[in-house]
Amino acid sequence: MTTPPTSIDLRVLAEFAERVRANVARVIIGKTEAIDLLLIALLCGGHVLIEDVPGVGKTMLARALALSLGLSFRRVQCTPDLLPNDLTGVSVYRPQTGQFVFQPGPLFSHVLLVDEINRATPRTQSALLEAMGEGQVSVDGETHQLPQPFLVLATQNPIEFEGTFPLPEAQLDRFLVQVRLGYPSPDEEVQMLAMLTGEHPITRIEAVVDGAQVPVLQRSLYGVRVAPSLREYVVKVAQALRAHPDLALAMSPRATLALFRAGQARAVLDGRDYVLPDDYKALAVPVLSHRLLVRPAAALRGRTAVDILAEVLASVELPLE
Repeated sequence: MTTPPTSIDLRVLAEFAERVRANVARVIIGKTEAIDLLLIALLCGGHVLIEDVPGVGKTMLARALALSLGLSFRRVQCTPDLLPNDLTGVSVYRPQTGQFVFQPGPLFSHVLLVDEINRATPRTQSALLEAMGEGQVSVDGETHQLPQPFLVLATQNPIEFEGTFPLPEAQLDRFLVQVRLGYPSPDEEVQMLAMLTGEHPITRIEAVVDGAQVPVLQRSLYGVRVAPSLREYVVKVAQALRAHPDLALAMSPRATLALFRAGQARAVLDGRDYVLPDDYKALAVPVLSHRLLVRPAAALRGRTAVDILAEVLASVELPLE
């Protein structure tokens, strides 16, 4: 019989997250919310979709996180000629032994940045599905386990559409959260220029925690308390979205579990061993908005997934306890 997580586990997890957050903030100025969402995805064993314009620090954010954890980091630039084996790896024939030896691809890293994922063809995009969902890849009939923890950070450019392949809803549902970095404020941009007067701060980033502990810390989230009324609240939100007339595709059971787990992780980042209603309200947009498909007629009226989420959250009664 396994021992349930203790409050000591949660304190260790909170300290772990705070050290990573502070270290990444040395490189990424003023984006605490985005850093927290990456940590939430990491602690929940999920993945992140970053949708933003070029040059706002997506790659630096991924590198800084991997370096802070002391984990391996790989980057893949997606293009239409990228093949699935370019991600998963191939079996290479060795004449010396007369055998085929598997040569792992970039998927075999702890933190993988998939840049401009929508420029890859659907065939290549699908190669990520098994990896993101099962933590393994199948090549030439053999299954290979990926290293743990395994975090995919995929980026999309929301401006350019020529030569792109929109992600199917099944793959969008695999991403725990969607993050938008946005432009820095004037003060933050001045601070950034001051930091970059000399050597780039990314060159001075070192590991501040042992990333190999992440799988153990992930299990500590089970010790975060969620009141029965809060569980019912999450389900009520899901039911309200599924019944909404402006949505062609609403909240899947996977999305319900994602919101539930993300709330536990956010509570830990805030130094609590219990979830509050505000945790779920704050996470509703990053966890759910990319999973919702607005009907064309509603979209023509200017309705967006964020608008519908705000409407549903305002209509579902919050638990009092």
